[in-house]
Amino acid sequence: MGCSSCTASYNGQPKGCKNNGICGADSCNKRTVFDWLTNMKSSDSESLFDWVEVRFKNGRKVYYKNSNSLTLNIGDIVATQVEQGYDIGMITLTGELVRTQMKRKNVAENNNNPLKVLNKATQDQINLWVKYRNKEEKIKTKARKIAIGLKLQMKISDIEYQGDGSKVTFYYTANGRVDFRQLIKLYAKEFRIRVEMRQVGMREEASRLGGLGSCGRELCCSTWLNDFRSVSTSAARYQQLSLNPLKLAGQCGKLKCCLNYELDSYLDALKEFPKSNIKLYTERGIAVCQKTDIFKGSMWYAYQRDLVNWIELEKEQVLNIIDLNEKGEKVICIEDYKKNLTSKMSSDNVVNQDSFRQI
Repeated sequence: MGCSSCTASYNGQPKGCKNNGICGADSCNKRTVFDWLTNMKSSDSESLFDWVEVRFKNGRKVYYKNSNSLTLNIGDIVATQVEQGYDIGMITLTGELVRTQMKRKNVAENNNNPLKVLNKATQDQINLWVKYRNKEEKIKTKARKIAIGLKLQMKISDIEYQGDGSKVTFYYTANGRVDFRQLIKLYAKEFRIRVEMRQVGMREEASRLGGLGSCGRELCCSTWLNDFRSVSTSAARYQQLSLNPLKLAGQCGKLKCCLNYELDSYLDALKEFPKSNIKLYTERGIAVCQKTDIFKGSMWYAYQRDLVNWIELEKEQVLNIIDLNEKGEKVICIEDYKKNLTSKMSSDNVVNQDSFRQI
């Protein structure tokens, strides 16, 4: 096992995530998929699905065809086909679950020229792969200095060596288009290697680099979140959150993805409340809604001539006043209406309450 939480307990079973060893050698990496079909046996007439899922640096996953009928298991290090040379990655899924993942990600099975798994990586290939992976941080520091020297409006966020060391991919973020032709020439001259520049979004950068959110947990985008749905400020308004950019923005600088998690529940709860733009007409004046408290089931109103003083009403009380207004009637004031209704409800409870005192 790769993580300390999966070490064996006193009875021999792994602790931690309770996968009981099913996660194989892939441990608890970012976006690891639990193979729930691994213990299911297929009939003899059915052949095993000949595609596999291979993971590379920072959760990048690609699907390859096992055209050589190699015996591959989760955790195996393999050499995969690329345009020039080969790359090194780890098997993360095999069997029927790969077919399900490919359908979900719209990857065609009947491709005439599919990428293939070349072979299980030899020790020499693994040593070469580890050698270049260890050089990435040093290369990234030099690459950032060169980009800053050219005064380009871009940020080199990460780099990734190809498994055979013949190419290096520089991932960068920028607000617009960047002319990096001179930058590529300097990179090729400095590092003496084929260079590929790949622009990524702010959210994709955060998912690649990882980190901790304000909740104290690892970033959702770097652990399990695969799709980035748009988040708008209306999600914060519906949840009665303060529109403070410092609190609503994540490490990527965009609105937090978690603002969408409970949004549907809030929208369902708000259906039971009257609309906040409905005014309450009283003999003392017109009252407008200032705040809605979904958890307490109450709404806060203030008179238009005195917006400083807020008065709390239950949502049932607000609905009653709205019904009276629709009938052409007005209450004297919302304060007295609240007191009279509350005292009436309390007296009814006193008369109708049940006694549990033993006789």
